[in-house]
Amino acid sequence: MSNDAISSRPAKPRVTRSQWRLAVLSGMASYLDSGIIVSSGLSLGLWQSRFHLSSWGLGALSAALTFSIAAGSLVGGRLADRFGRRRVYGIDIVVYAVGAALLVFAPTTTFLFAGMIIGGLAAGADLPTSLAMVSEHSPRSVRGRLIGATQTMWVVGITAAIVIGFGTSTLGYLSAQLLFAHLAVVALVGWVLRNRMRLSPVPEEGEHGGGREGVDARALRRLGAKPVLVPLLATGGFYLAWNLAANTMGQYGTYFLTTVSGASQTLATGMSLAGLPIGLVCSLAFVRLADTPWRDRLFYVCAALQVLAFAVAAATGGAVIAAMVFFLLLYNVVNQFAGEANYKIWSQEAFPEELRATTQGLTYGLSRALCGLAGLVTPTLMAASGSAVLWITTGCVAVSGLIGVWVVRSIAPQGRGASAGTTSAVRAKEAI
Repeated sequence: MSNDAISSRPAKPRVTRSQWRLAVLSGMASYLDSGIIVSSGLSLGLWQSRFHLSSWGLGALSAALTFSIAAGSLVGGRLADRFGRRRVYGIDIVVYAVGAALLVFAPTTTFLFAGMIIGGLAAGADLPTSLAMVSEHSPRSVRGRLIGATQTMWVVGITAAIVIGFGTSTLGYLSAQLLFAHLAVVALVGWVLRNRMRLSPVPEEGEHGGGREGVDARALRRLGAKPVLVPLLATGGFYLAWNLAANTMGQYGTYFLTTVSGASQTLATGMSLAGLPIGLVCSLAFVRLADTPWRDRLFYVCAALQVLAFAVAAATGGAVIAAMVFFLLLYNVVNQFAGEANYKIWSQEAFPEELRATTQGLTYGLSRALCGLAGLVTPTLMAASGSAVLWITTGCVAVSGLIGVWVVRSIAPQGRGASAGTTSAVRAKEAI
């Protein structure tokens, strides 16, 4: 092949250092979100002993966190699009630190609830805002990688929480305090670094970008138009079904292993920890493939394997440790290619730029609200039948896989032309 032929190939788009920095700092939203969910899950048994909580009390505490994240997403996404993403981006993370600090020093259950509510509101507001910030400051050609990197931070947050929980599992209640102290410190460091960033928006082909500093209230009427409403329902339905399963395992996985499977606190956290290095590697692989057709191809395979993982656990009722180990290992691999990372990218590709934080705030918030309702009864249902919980979550991931296949084929396909990923967004602008 001649040198001329080689040089005529289009260069693969590269991600700049400042864009990676933005992805990591925006990914702190995912880190802190997964961190507070998993840390609260690891702490449930310790809080139950310390504050003499019933199963319903544990459910109410977890639901308070989930509902708060939902409310924060609904309000925060809209505030970011209405009044400016940079403003919200620079505030919500320090509010999170306040909530985490309350959970460290809580003397009563009242303070526990206050910490969960404040931390949840801030985490929820930060999620759609931070993802919209990444989209605003990155070209389409590398956007999948950058959004995928924020999901890697979600896995890192889980890993950090479980590592700390495992390492301090013999320290009793101090273990819970250290978990939330770590989150408070990370939030404060993130707040400082975010406010020191200097960024300029990246122009988008075919989009005027008028929503970057605030969207007029009239833009909300566009949510009812078919080119926006259909992707909204599809991405929201996918994330709701998938998150019902993921949220259950994130908040109650350790509690399930200790109460249903009969594992000790150390063994339970160790089992959860074992699959995370694999999950982290797979998440990094997703980042490399996110802007290629392999993103869609792997979704089909991994969505099916995700159902298999839950079904194996459900078939044994959660009582067989070997089956739970298989479940945790396989789930940590495949959910990186058929879970929240896909939802995040679809949510940025399928909507007009000025509505991205609003639309993702809606789907994320409503999903978390319904997960909160499910969380109210999960501990009681686990006590009655661990097998029922696992079969319900199996059904949820099956539904999410079916919806996801439709999204991939009809709404946000990757690799079918330069602008394939933003087809719905462009059509929405033309139709409204």
